[in-house]
Amino acid sequence: MKNPETKNLVLTPRQLTLPLLRSITFDDVTISLDPACREQIEASTETVRNVLRDGRTVYGINTGFGRLASTRIDDEQLEQLQSNLVLSHCTGMGPLLDDEAVRLILALKITSLAQGFSGIRHEVLDYLITFFNEGLYPCIPSKGSVGASGDLAPLAHMSALIIGSGNARYKGEILPAKEGLARIGLDPMVLGPKEGLALLNGTQVSTALALLGLFRAENLMNASTLVGSMSVEAAKGSHVPFDPRIQAARGQVGQTDIATVFRTVLEGSPINESHADCSKVQDPYSLRCQPQVLGACLDHMRFAATIFEREANAVSDNPVVFTKEGDILSGGNFHAEPIAMASDVLALAISEMGALSERRIALLMDSSMSGLPPFLVAGSGLNSGFMIAQVTAAALASENKSLAHPACVDSLPTSANQEDHVSMATFAARRLSDMAKNTAGVLAVEFLSAAQGIDFLKPLKTSPTLDKVMARLREDVSFFEQDRYFSDDLELTSDLVWNGEFNKLSKADYLPSFSE
Repeated sequence: MKNPETKNLVLTPRQLTLPLLRSITFDDVTISLDPACREQIEASTETVRNVLRDGRTVYGINTGFGRLASTRIDDEQLEQLQSNLVLSHCTGMGPLLDDEAVRLILALKITSLAQGFSGIRHEVLDYLITFFNEGLYPCIPSKGSVGASGDLAPLAHMSALIIGSGNARYKGEILPAKEGLARIGLDPMVLGPKEGLALLNGTQVSTALALLGLFRAENLMNASTLVGSMSVEAAKGSHVPFDPRIQAARGQVGQTDIATVFRTVLEGSPINESHADCSKVQDPYSLRCQPQVLGACLDHMRFAATIFEREANAVSDNPVVFTKEGDILSGGNFHAEPIAMASDVLALAISEMGALSERRIALLMDSSMSGLPPFLVAGSGLNSGFMIAQVTAAALASENKSLAHPACVDSLPTSANQEDHVSMATFAARRLSDMAKNTAGVLAVEFLSAAQGIDFLKPLKTSPTLDKVMARLREDVSFFEQDRYFSDDLELTSDLVWNGEFNKLSKADYLPSFSE
C-alpha cells in the first residue's frame, strides 16, 4: 500500500528542472504524465502507421538496425523485429544499477518519449510509469554502453521487462520478469513497429548517472566550504583572503560566490580574533586559495548542470518522427557527447575538491605548519593519532586523479564501423558517483581532523555556524583522546557528507544555486 503522504509529480516534457529531478531520485514520490502529451503521442504513432500503409521503407520501422539498416523486413515480421531488437541488445554486464538510478532513468525515458517524436504508443509509457510507481525496477547491468546509438544495452534491459524478459527488483527481491509483472498486475506486452528502437535509443542512462554525480557533487561542495572554513580556524589561518575586494579585482563569478560563503560561515569567530595581531604573513595555498580553487569547481559544476538539465529534456532517440510534415528522419541525437564532455568536466571538479582537502589534512598533521600537536593527538609517539587517516585520504585522492582522466577522448568503433565514433558517456557519468564517494571520504578525514584541531584550541570558540557543525560531528564521533579503532568514525562522517547532512549549515542560501 502506498504511503498516503506520497507526493505525485506531474512530468511535463521540456519542463524538467534539476530540483524536480532530485525529488524524483531521492524522495518518496509517484509520477504521472501531463495529459496534454497524449495528442502528440498518438499523432506520432499514426505517422508510423502511415509509413506502413504507404509501403515506404523507413529505418527503424521496417528495416534492420545499425549496419543492417538497408535490409527490408516484411510487415508480418515487424513485431518479431522489435522483440528481437530488445533481446539481442540485452548484453550488459557488471553490478546492477541501484534503485535511485533506475527511477531516474525511467522518468527521463518517459518524458523524452512523451514529446511525440518517437512513434510509441501511450500504453508503453503507462507500463514504465507503473514500474516507477509500484517500485518494480528493471535489473539493469551497469556496464556495456559506449554512449552512442544511445545507451543501447542498459536501455534494452530496462525495456525487456515490458515484454516479460530478464529480471526485476521488487521490494529488494530479484524476480524473473514475468513474475515481477504479475506482482503488480501486468502481463507482458507485444511491442509495435519502432517501439523497441524508441525504447533502446536515447541517452537516458548516461544522463541519469551524470545527474546522480552532480547531486552528490553539490553535497561535496557544501561540505567543502564548511570543512575548509574549519581548517582555517584549526590552523589559525587568516580570513583576509576572503575579502570581497580581492575577489572583485579578479572578477571570477565562482570565486566571488565561494568567498562570500566563507566570510559568512566564519563570521563572529573568537578564534580569529585571538590571533589578529600575529606575525604570520601568509597561509599555504590550501587555505588561502580556497575561493579560487573551489570557485573554479563551482563554475564548472554550473556548466555541467546546464548541460545535464538540457539533456534531461531532450529527444535523443532515432529516427525522429515529425508528425506535422509526416517525415521520419534519421540523425544522431542519440550520440551522448554532450554528457560525456560535461561529465569529464564535473569529474575534474570532484577530484579537485578532494585533492585540496587532502592538502589541508596534511597541513593540520604537521605541527610546524599548524601549531597543533603532531598528528592531532596528545602523547604522539605512543599514539599515532590521525597519521594513517591522512594516508587513507591520500589514497582516495590519488584514485580520483586516475578516474578524472577524460573518458570522451576515447572511442572504439562498433557495429562494423557503422558507429565509428562513440562518446563513452555512460562510463564518463557512471564513474562520477565513485569519485564522489572517494571525495566524501577525504572530506570526512578533514572534518574529524579540523574538529580535533578546533577542540585543541579550547577555551577559544569558533564561529556560531561552525559551532553547529562541531556539535553535529560530536553527536557521532567523540574527541580523539588516544588511539582507537577509527574506521567506523570515518565511515559515519563520510555518510554525513554523502547524504548532504551539512547542507543546511553551509550557508548555501548565500550562494547562487548550482542547479537553477
